[in-house]
Amino acid sequence: MSLNLFRNQDNAETYAADQPIFDEGDAAQVMYAVVEGTVDIVYRGRLLETVGPGSIFGEMALISDVPRSASAIARTECKLIPVDVKRFEYMVQETPFFALEVMRVMAERLRRETAAP
Repeated sequence: MSLNLFRNQDNAETYAADQPIFDEGDAAQVMYAVVEGTVDIVYRGRLLETVGPGSIFGEMALISDVPRSASAIARTECKLIPVDVKRFEYMVQETPFFALEVMRVMAERLRRETAAP
């Protein structure tokens, strides 16, 4: 995903390596875009994915308004842009490319998780 969509954001958050960003079951107020570093997405102790710069995570909870389905932990020191529901809805409405990219990310994750071993 293009980080250009987030270039004017001045609300970046930094996390130290091994610092939790959110836990499975938490209420969701934001999704994140990774600007720097890497983040592990973990479900019940199993690493699902490691995301890096240009990636997003946490989007499912904003779309379905349910608690977090997995945990996110900073693998390295990282810089993240939080995107709240209001900003997310604005971006989906005003930037069709963003909506398509979110759908692609979700489809790829679903495909990977449901693929035969």
